Amino acid sequence: MRTTPALRATALAATATVLLPLAACSDDSGGADRAGPSVASTASPTKTPKDLASQKLDWKRCPAPNNAQGSGTAPSPLPGGTAWECSFMDVPLDYGAPDGRTIELALVRAKAKDRDRRLGSLVFNFGGPGASGVATLPAFGTAYDALRTRYDLVSFDPRGVGRSEGVRCSDDKALDARYEMDGTPDDAKEQKAFVDDLKSFVADCEKNSGEELPYVGTTNAARDMDLLRSVLGDDRLNYFGISYGTELGGVYAHLFPKKVGRAVLDAVVDPTEDAEKSALGQAEGFQLALDNFTADCAKRDDCKLPGSTSQEVQDWIADMLQKLELRPVPGLGERELTQTQATTGIASALYSKETWPLLEQGLDEADGKNGGLLLALADSLNGRTEDGHYDNSGAANTAISCADSEQRFTVEQTKAALPAFRKASPVFGDYLGWGLMSCTGWPVAGTWDTPDVSAPGAAPILVIGNTGDPATPYAGAKAMATELGKGVGVELTYKGEGHGAYNGGSTCVQKAVDGYLLDGKVPAAGTVCD
Repeated sequence: MRTTPALRATALAATATVLLPLAACSDDSGGADRAGPSVASTASPTKTPKDLASQKLDWKRCPAPNNAQGSGTAPSPLPGGTAWECSFMDVPLDYGAPDGRTIELALVRAKAKDRDRRLGSLVFNFGGPGASGVATLPAFGTAYDALRTRYDLVSFDPRGVGRSEGVRCSDDKALDARYEMDGTPDDAKEQKAFVDDLKSFVADCEKNSGEELPYVGTTNAARDMDLLRSVLGDDRLNYFGISYGTELGGVYAHLFPKKVGRAVLDAVVDPTEDAEKSALGQAEGFQLALDNFTADCAKRDDCKLPGSTSQEVQDWIADMLQKLELRPVPGLGERELTQTQATTGIASALYSKETWPLLEQGLDEADGKNGGLLLALADSLNGRTEDGHYDNSGAANTAISCADSEQRFTVEQTKAALPAFRKASPVFGDYLGWGLMSCTGWPVAGTWDTPDVSAPGAAPILVIGNTGDPATPYAGAKAMATELGKGVGVELTYKGEGHGAYNGGSTCVQKAVDGYLLDGKVPAAGTVCD
């Protein structure tokens, strides 16, 4: 199975909690195309130098993504011949010293089709944190073509991501070994190996990117977006945030409420939950998605998996995972499918109902001692390309998440939390519970317990929750709408499956979003789409 940037963006974990088995540190073996360390401040917003706010962007045809962005080929022109264009924008290294050194952020755009009725730019962030917007937006092709009628579609690699001074940690060989190891230790020996690996991972990140680790958090990314708004020539930021991009959008609205234009938050991160609560909610979300997948399988006569009820199918999956812990099966090339890799592959496929058939096939083949498909699904989430290179989405995910979240967990605290995780999900509980230690030993202190997204005085922000979303559970949308404030957060519910709603196949959702972004028609709060 070929991994695409669009699939990677769909499958990236969507909370500020880094899930250790899902998003460990990865290496930008291709390197950023621009030199210089990435440093920015977490101080309060200050004015930006006029020469940065008035800089002119040099747009050129986009090159092929580098290894940090996931590699591949240069994006093809859109129908009608519109080319994807790329550029770099200078931002302050340190917003507390705005006249100091600068770094460059990578940008991508496709110009609006109707230039006479153009509304400005629509800026996308596809989540992670760690997704390369420069690689991902073109990979979605015509998915946002309706919005391109009146907007220039724009995205970027946030600082620390892809070509924007991408964070570097372990090399490809070390990452292969890391992802193969047991992410759910059962005894003292396995716990020691788990902790030792975590220490090695942190040491790699500090060695290769230590200078930038304190400064890649969400607050600085929000400041970068406001500078981008100004440089693009827009009075207000029109924004489409997906997954973690909803948290970034909420933080932007809090910092710059009067600069919010038409904004949509889809697949919403709950801003009221700390790292532990967020991870626990994600365990519940993935379990719900697995329940729905196995229920669908059990009722179909042609399902390849054994079991006449949802529970029987899940029991069979749990049994297979236990067997893989004792004896991995052949995977791809010389690589084997381990229990942890199989669990990662299952999680990856649950991000979209469209990948349920691949999950069913992968589980069936793994039972037959062929773990190739489940391993490919795991690779798609871990950012590994077919040639064995890892993009830097995992490294960036860790660095940004740990710069944001102030929670750090010991082995004892993690073990104490495991019963609640196992209750939330018999299949994913241990897997996500041990992920609480992802920031343990991190050399940078986090910024917040939970982000402040209150935005009094901001324009209405459309907040979309999907009832079947595994990664950003449905309750997060209501919490975000409430925290944004009365008259700001407008909640819309999609009764569907998968991570996100706009590209989930609902005409109702697309009509509501397009009507708001293109014509300014704010849907009634509490609107429900099937």
